[in-house]
Amino acid sequence: MAAFLYRLGRFSFRRRRLVALLWVVVLAACAFAAAKAPAAPEDGFSMPGTESQKAFDLLDQRFPGGNSNAADARIVFVAPEGQKVTAGPNKAAIEEIVADVAGGDQVKGALDPFKMAGAVSKDGTTAYSTVSYDVQSIDLTDATTKALEDAAEKGRDAGLTVELGGSALVPEGELGGTTELVGVAAAAVVLLITFGSLAAAGLPLLTAIVGIGIGVASIVAIGMSTTTTTLALMLGLAVGIDYALFIVSRYRTERAEGHDAEEAVARAVGTAGSAVVFAGLTVVIALAGLSVVGIPVLTKMGLAAASTVVIAVLVAMTLLPALLGFFRDAVLPRTQRKGSKGSEGRRQRARDGRPNLGTRWARLVIRQPLAVLVLSILGLGLISVPTLDLQLGMPGDESKSTSTTQRRAYDALADGFGPGFNGPLTVVVDAKTAEDPKAAAARAAKQLTATDGIVATTPPAFNEAGDTAVITAIASTGPSSADTTDLVHTIRDEARGLKSETGAKLLVTGATAVNIDVSQKVNDALLPYLALVVGLALLLLMVVFRSLLVPLKAALGFLLSVAAAFGVIVAVFQWGWLADTLGVEQTGPVMSMTPIFLIGVVFGLAMDYEVFLVTRMREAYVHGERPGEAIVTGFRHSARVVGAAAVIMIAVFAGFIGMSESMIKMMGVGLAVAVFFDAFVVRMTLVPAVLALLGDRAWWLPKWLAKVVPQVDVEGEKLSHGDPSAPAPASEPAPDPVRA
Repeated sequence: MAAFLYRLGRFSFRRRRLVALLWVVVLAACAFAAAKAPAAPEDGFSMPGTESQKAFDLLDQRFPGGNSNAADARIVFVAPEGQKVTAGPNKAAIEEIVADVAGGDQVKGALDPFKMAGAVSKDGTTAYSTVSYDVQSIDLTDATTKALEDAAEKGRDAGLTVELGGSALVPEGELGGTTELVGVAAAAVVLLITFGSLAAAGLPLLTAIVGIGIGVASIVAIGMSTTTTTLALMLGLAVGIDYALFIVSRYRTERAEGHDAEEAVARAVGTAGSAVVFAGLTVVIALAGLSVVGIPVLTKMGLAAASTVVIAVLVAMTLLPALLGFFRDAVLPRTQRKGSKGSEGRRQRARDGRPNLGTRWARLVIRQPLAVLVLSILGLGLISVPTLDLQLGMPGDESKSTSTTQRRAYDALADGFGPGFNGPLTVVVDAKTAEDPKAAAARAAKQLTATDGIVATTPPAFNEAGDTAVITAIASTGPSSADTTDLVHTIRDEARGLKSETGAKLLVTGATAVNIDVSQKVNDALLPYLALVVGLALLLLMVVFRSLLVPLKAALGFLLSVAAAFGVIVAVFQWGWLADTLGVEQTGPVMSMTPIFLIGVVFGLAMDYEVFLVTRMREAYVHGERPGEAIVTGFRHSARVVGAAAVIMIAVFAGFIGMSESMIKMMGVGLAVAVFFDAFVVRMTLVPAVLALLGDRAWWLPKWLAKVVPQVDVEGEKLSHGDPSAPAPASEPAPDPVRA
């Protein structure tokens, strides 16, 4: 591995103009293909195998033209204080508004609340109109959405309080690239402080932008939706900067050791590049493993992000060495540039210099490894305690900021009609095999009405064939309530009795039931996902470190940091700790997707830090240093860079905390604290303590297993010992045919 990457790095350096040109051509081709690609269809949130999905499929089949995925909107009217919506002027204004909306393009129908049962609250203060469209929300034109907003303004001008909800509303584009720009700016500052050179700080940013440019353009070109690119953009930026950061750092170290630019690039790619390859593989495993959840949109996101990580690795292995050929001295510290020819003097200054912070920290940890280990585990364990109360759900409009019309519409409906009105259950009665379909549907409606927790039901509405009916049931509790989840399970359990009595099947769907099924599916997939990702990563790390205990320690440390991150999320978003400080307006269940996303993203980044830090220790150990010395050497060379990479990631993720969207805020908090715990508590503290306690045993591998595990030479041992498979030694570098 090291010898191959050594040759690749040297080739890229020598043929830098060709390599750079090829990457520019690839970027331009992908951008052109993305620009010419037709608009991608909206990702349908299908979940094969779940009852709610089966019900949606049945509705599409039995109610042709119904389009269960079509957009809808809800216009909520609230009368001025002391008045009712049924009063003459208010009623006339509402009817006029509904009629205007009903006549719009793409509108299938708009229901008049005064002609629809149950659309006016009992106290007469609130009414609503449901607007249905004949296309999906992504296909709605600007004119259609503007007509909806204009209708709301017209109602407000008439003195009514009017709010909007439903899938037809275009999500507020508050991200709009701002978060990414904040992350890039923070990364630039950290890189500049770390390297003290504009060129050294700029190259990781440039290569990361090229990588995500190619990755995202490719995703768009092959027809994936923009939502699929979210994870790819975030991780592509993260790992792209990380990988280039480590190679540039190693290049500077090799130059400080007296090697010329070409040899330093080759060695940096052969050693740090080997760590990049294996770190990238762990990230790819974590992302591709998202497919085990069984949610197609999640699988697409994982595979798209994994492809972006692969591109980031290829860019770091080829484009970065080529660019270093153009900026061979510009990336060095100013003092090193001034004395670039005096290699012996540089080595002497390095020997005489004061130990850096990483060296001092490592020596402190290995002096009292047991105490450090116990304190680290107790600290993370204490922070993890709230995880025991983790409740998963799919927060809806109730979790949005009160500054949004969706949240205000949600609150108005809850006040006027009850909390369950915002999450109606759609009950589908498949009476095709029943002897008397109408009697079966009537029996189902009666059974639903008698169920505890149901406060209202609509009469069964049959399709034209008369073999399928739809009943809408309103729960007494809100859509994200645990009581509502229990209610859905109760209805499904009672459906077995209906089938035995009438021969009809009863299926529960609707947004609330879908969210419940998503939570259950993610819950069921969590352990298999962890087993798959951690298991494959253990095998990969065993190959990298040729050890049993180091990979096991890496996995256990990751679990500690993730548990602590979940503890923080529960404390903030469920219990309300620091909620006001972070701008969390509504506490409730943790979004169902959070554990899977958090595990996948953090696992990849955690293994990055593990590989980069411990590989340098392994390298020192293989080259003859004692275990304690190897730990100090690894920290001396890698701690500052790992710390800088972690700070960059924390800054990128923390940018999401300022968003008003609760789910985005949740991911920002979770990812930022998880990276902090993993980088600074686990990798920087717990790892050296464990390795110090294990000593030589940390690098032990049974003889029978050593024969099976392939030798990949991540440490570059062959390069140091002049292996024949390596290219010419550093003392006799091949002439450079191309002059920058």
